[in-house]
Amino acid sequence: MKKKHLAAIFLCVGLLGAASWGALTLYVSQDTLPAGTVVAGLDLGRRQRDEALRLLDQEIAALNRKQAVFTVDGTTKTLTWEDAGITFDAEAFHDEVQRLEEGSLWERGMARRSFPRQQTLSITFDPKKLQTMFSPEWEKNRFGSPVNAVRTITPQDQIRYLPGTAVQRIDWERLLEMVPKQLGEEVRRLEKNSWHEPTSNALSKQLPTLQFTVPLKTVEPEITVERLKKEGIRRKIIQFSTSLMSSGAGRVHNVDAAARSIDGMVLAPDEIFDYNEVIEYAEKTYGFREAPVIFGGRLTPGVGGGICQVSSTLYNAAVRAGLTIVERRNHSLPVKYLPKGQDATFAKGYINFRFKNTSGHHLLIRAEVKNGFLTVKLFGDMPENVSYSLESRTTEVISPPNKYVINRSLPAGSQQVLVRGKQGYVVETYRIKKVDGKTVERTLLSKDTYPAQPNVIAVREVKAGSTGGSNSGDTGSGGGNRGSNGSGNRGSQSGGTGSGGQGGTSGSGNSNGGTSSDNLPKQILEDGVTGPNFR
Repeated sequence: MKKKHLAAIFLCVGLLGAASWGALTLYVSQDTLPAGTVVAGLDLGRRQRDEALRLLDQEIAALNRKQAVFTVDGTTKTLTWEDAGITFDAEAFHDEVQRLEEGSLWERGMARRSFPRQQTLSITFDPKKLQTMFSPEWEKNRFGSPVNAVRTITPQDQIRYLPGTAVQRIDWERLLEMVPKQLGEEVRRLEKNSWHEPTSNALSKQLPTLQFTVPLKTVEPEITVERLKKEGIRRKIIQFSTSLMSSGAGRVHNVDAAARSIDGMVLAPDEIFDYNEVIEYAEKTYGFREAPVIFGGRLTPGVGGGICQVSSTLYNAAVRAGLTIVERRNHSLPVKYLPKGQDATFAKGYINFRFKNTSGHHLLIRAEVKNGFLTVKLFGDMPENVSYSLESRTTEVISPPNKYVINRSLPAGSQQVLVRGKQGYVVETYRIKKVDGKTVERTLLSKDTYPAQPNVIAVREVKAGSTGGSNSGDTGSGGGNRGSNGSGNRGSQSGGTGSGGQGGTSGSGNSNGGTSSDNLPKQILEDGVTGPNFR
């Protein structure tokens, strides 16, 4: 009897298990989605999976084609969401549908049982597409470009400021936050409505054309009046002029080219002015013309003659403003437009002129050639009761040496002066500082040597002990150039350490390709960029 009961129980359990297994197999083998599945406003329940996915893909494409209107300062632009960088997708829903077909019978059954009936679309935003539609060029054409404030100098040397112009630009930070947020809120609202109040309208038919007022921001120009005023350029602090009356047209052009290249230059505090850079710019921008240059201690035809008048005039303005001279040397010949000891030569690759803006404020350089004069003005700030002046005195006059050359056609014992030499000079220059009109400091600025130029004398024969021949001639002229630069070095070491700085550092440190006087060639080209071709 008991055996019959056990058999009956096993039979019932087997039948029940088989029935359950069959029911589970039937449950998971359904090719339709669970009832009540709603995505993007579409009722996809009981639809075959392939059909449901096809309908959903069509709906997403329709959503991407929906339009939005962007209004920028009264101008409207209509874009599809795809063009605006918005992409709708249902990848999460696709994954859930895929789970219905994968795994064991039990896993597929659990996937169907837990299948989410209410699914949301994913919304991604690529801002680059929207930024391409409203590109920087579009913004520039629509709003214009900011205009910097300008500092002007009146004919009376008064400083005036012209304010700049600000412009509007798209506030991208706010816009890129606004677009996905506003769209996302509207889509989520419609999705929730479709879950609670089923409708036959898909999301693409419910979603309105969204309107966006593009936020703008004001962009100030890079240079404003406030920024210019903070530079501390308050007034004209010094003006210095030199004459061009005896200059030819080529020389005047060269002076003007160099002057125009420094006109308007602004030096920040502690910035170093470099005349070599100015000459490179002037030569490239304006070009130089033929005018006398100094070569081997003599005036000779060349290109760029006159450029040292600009460095010399600026040098005088700088020392009278109390600025520190970093590098400076005198010419190998005295110049007509300045007292001896107050000039600043330039030799490309060898001698430079540099000074440091030690005023504590920005410094504006103005330079102009007008009515036969070169005028340099410095604008900045310094105590109005402080002034500087220069005083130069000749401490030694150097007699010209004799240079003898052989001329066998001369009678015995006779000689002929071919070139009459010129005296040389040793000059000390002092900077005098005054406060309230009273001298408070007298500083040695430089000690310069202008070498004597030799008398060139033709003789039938050179007597023993006399200076003669080409070697002595080279020493006469070439050595003169070295003497000038050497004195610049000595001047630098003896230059004062007063408030104006060390003008005498002129000849020593040359950080722009120059060399010390001991390393200078016997003959260098001064006051120009190109000289004669000597073999």
